[in-house]
Amino acid sequence: MKWLTPIFFLLFNGCANLAFQEQTNCVDLLICPEGPKIVPSSAHQLLNLPSPNNQAVVAVYSFPDLTGARKSKDNIASFSTAVTQGGLAILTEALRDAGRGTWFVVVERDGLDNLSRERQLIVNTRKTYDGEEGNMLKPLLYAGMILEGGIVAYDSNIRTGGTGARALGVGAKNQYREDIVTVSLRAILVQTGEVLLNVTTTKTILSTGTGSDLFRFYEMGTELIEMESGFTKNEAASYAVRSSIEAAVYGLVMAGLEKQLWDFNYDTLTPEDDDEVVKKDTN
Repeated sequence: MKWLTPIFFLLFNGCANLAFQEQTNCVDLLICPEGPKIVPSSAHQLLNLPSPNNQAVVAVYSFPDLTGARKSKDNIASFSTAVTQGGLAILTEALRDAGRGTWFVVVERDGLDNLSRERQLIVNTRKTYDGEEGNMLKPLLYAGMILEGGIVAYDSNIRTGGTGARALGVGAKNQYREDIVTVSLRAILVQTGEVLLNVTTTKTILSTGTGSDLFRFYEMGTELIEMESGFTKNEAASYAVRSSIEAAVYGLVMAGLEKQLWDFNYDTLTPEDDDEVVKKDTN
């Protein structure tokens, strides 16, 4: 009976490791339980915004990582950034998803040089083969508003803690850590340069870890059994950034509705909608 505890512990540890390997060791997409997939916007409120009368044409030149934060690692200098550098792509998707594509027309500005060269290539080709009458390209859209901002802060270890217990050589513990990512987004009127709207959102990134261990002597203290098992779960920083950006776009729309800046039929707002517009907290 005295070997029952370590044997059970060993079997439990082996089963946990086997289940973990089955989920993570996916090299071939034909073997993996699920391959690449299209991930829709996670903000339900953003997708279900009421449609405006007309879409607003907006331009986003950049949405950089302004935190300067690096991934935290023990005993090593890490040069990997703590947050994603693809904020512009996430913001563009969030703008296109607002109201299921009814709120914003997003014009390309990050790749404007490539776009201009491709348009010039079309013009030259049509002139060569069709003459002057072959140049029938539509003019580029210009934006009424420019959206600026970025990922402005990444605060690590805002809150840490855990619990643990040990009895008769058998112990268990759990730990947690909270980080916070902050996103700022503002809308600028192109005609005057006035900042019409400004929204700041935050998202908590939670990391948890659990573990158990066995440390016991047998056979009159001459034989030692020592075992450890545990796992950690970290919320993806990219998901937190995405949620913050989507919340910022939603907050921008709500703030514009409150100030009646959009081309929107405000008479159709219900009292419940009015209460939602007044809310300032978009976290």
